[in-house]
Amino acid sequence: MIQDIFPHRLLNSYVPDKEHDDDSLAVVFDEGKLLIKSSPESDGSSRKLFPRMSEIPAQNKVLRTTYLFTVDNDDLFLVDNRDKTFIKPEGYEFSQIRELRQQPDISHKGKFEAFTAKQLYSWYMNNTYCGRCGKPTTKSKTERALVCPECGNTIYPRVVPAVIVAVLDKEAEKIILTKYNGRSTNYYALIAGFTEIGETLEQTVEREVMEEVGLKVKNIRYYKSQPWGVADDILAGFICEVDGSRDIKRDEEELSVAEWKSREEVILQPDDLSLTNEMMTMFKEGRL
Repeated sequence: MIQDIFPHRLLNSYVPDKEHDDDSLAVVFDEGKLLIKSSPESDGSSRKLFPRMSEIPAQNKVLRTTYLFTVDNDDLFLVDNRDKTFIKPEGYEFSQIRELRQQPDISHKGKFEAFTAKQLYSWYMNNTYCGRCGKPTTKSKTERALVCPECGNTIYPRVVPAVIVAVLDKEAEKIILTKYNGRSTNYYALIAGFTEIGETLEQTVEREVMEEVGLKVKNIRYYKSQPWGVADDILAGFICEVDGSRDIKRDEEELSVAEWKSREEVILQPDDLSLTNEMMTMFKEGRL
């Protein structure tokens, strides 16, 4: 899955006084697009994503940066580009973050770094001003948080709980697969949804299955979790069994497809990044 980058190692401790140097990696966004190397490596190796600070053109003003995290020995720093005066280094371009998933010449590690950086970038951008009093926020000196010096409001990075659900018909050995309306990709997926106020994760499973396909479920059990930085999610995977009628009543606004599929009929996603695909693979191989 996206977080499985071993033997590489993520170090995400907050270091408020850490400063970039020439070897640091520059993470630059423009309207949500990420600056990455524009072409594959000539030797066929995985494409390098981020420029080193030493590659940044000298015409840029003094760079204001924020330390994000470290992977192995590479420190990643977010470059403040809110004034849009940043000049791209040669050989780099701004790309839609979600498009990186479909690019095979970008390593698994690179995609994880990009997704996680996007989560922190969005949090910083969305909390430039205090949501309580409207004054500009500042970075905490002790923890990864933004603080309002006017009213004392403290804002932490946004992590949104959501569930991924494998609904099984044990007797027929089938699983419900879906496709969502309005998605750029046309992959099969599982039922999913965000946890609402006052709900347990298990109650979210029951509600989402009922809302999306009109079925009751039983024997709900936890499988595994996954961070998904592009959407600020922490995804919790659950397995459950249909309880009663197998007749699907598809939410037509949410889903374009919702069908029972046998193990042989399951069409997997083209990469191994998602918790959804791992759970579908487990079912297809008879391990779920």
